[in-house]
Amino acid sequence: MAQVKIYALKDHLEPIKQQLSDVIHSCVMEALQYPADKRAHRFFPLHPSDFFYPAGRTERYTIIELSMFEGRSVEAKKQLIRLLFERVQSLGISKQDLEITIFETPKHNWGFRGLPGDEHQLNYKVEV
Repeated sequence: MAQVKIYALKDHLEPIKQQLSDVIHSCVMEALQYPADKRAHRFFPLHPSDFFYPAGRTERYTIIELSMFEGRSVEAKKQLIRLLFERVQSLGISKQDLEITIFETPKHNWGFRGLPGDEHQLNYKVEV
C-alpha cells in the first residue's frame, strides 16, 4: 500500500496535476515494483497565505509525502527518491524546489477493504 500527498501553490499545481500524478506513479512502479492499477494520490493546492516555504525556493516549491507499508529496502526507497528528483524536472520543478518524505508503518496499522492490512493477500510484493 502506498498513498501520496502532494502540496504546492495552487497556481503552480493545478495545471500539472495529471502529469505530476503520472510522473509520481511511474517512479513508484519502477522503484517499488508497484502495480499500475494501485494509484492513490491526493493533491493539496494551497493559497500563498497558507504555504510558507524556506528561503531559496521558488513558487514551484513542492512537497511529496508517501505513506506506505514498511518492508521496502533502503535501496528501493533511495531509487524512488532519485527517480522523483529526476523526472519532476520535466514539469518545471527543480531539485531545489522538491522535498520528499517517506512515512512507513507496519501493515497492521493500515485498514482497507474491511480488514487490517496484515490480513490481506496483496497482489504485489512489498519486500523489494
